[in-house]
Amino acid sequence: MKKLIVLLAVSTLFSCKSPAQENKEQKQEENFKISKTEAEWKAELSEMEYYVLREEGTERAGSSPLNKIYEPGTFICAACNTPVFESEHKFDSGTGWPSFDREIEGNVAFGSDNKLGYTRVEEHCATCGGHLGHVFNDGPRDTTGKRHCINGVALEFIPKGEKLPTIE
Repeated sequence: MKKLIVLLAVSTLFSCKSPAQENKEQKQEENFKISKTEAEWKAELSEMEYYVLREEGTERAGSSPLNKIYEPGTFICAACNTPVFESEHKFDSGTGWPSFDREIEGNVAFGSDNKLGYTRVEEHCATCGGHLGHVFNDGPRDTTGKRHCINGVALEFIPKGEKLPTIE
């Protein structure tokens, strides 16, 4: 009888979905304005862009040239061209990733990420669902107190005065 109980307990543990699996499935079921097959995304994005934007990966700290850009302009989603951050809200967080104290309202979607064993607020492009990064509560206290820690490979920078590309 004890063996049967142990066997049932073990099989129940392995048959249950983890929160990470449920979040991934839920994200795939969401309807974004722009929806493409994984094959289409792979054909359009670089290997690193695909890893970050579609597989919710993280680029190496300090690897993005966008980390040091502070000139006036707009940061757009690298997958679909949706404007997601303005340079006037960018600051040097010392983390090695582009950081902003706020997003362009309505263009960024938020969810939960439990991959590291604790809950973080995850950010996605509200148009295509591309993974951008995470939000933390250790940003500048004189503004929002938020730090949007963003993968540079998920963004492109459009200097002020240049026309923003059409959302694809």
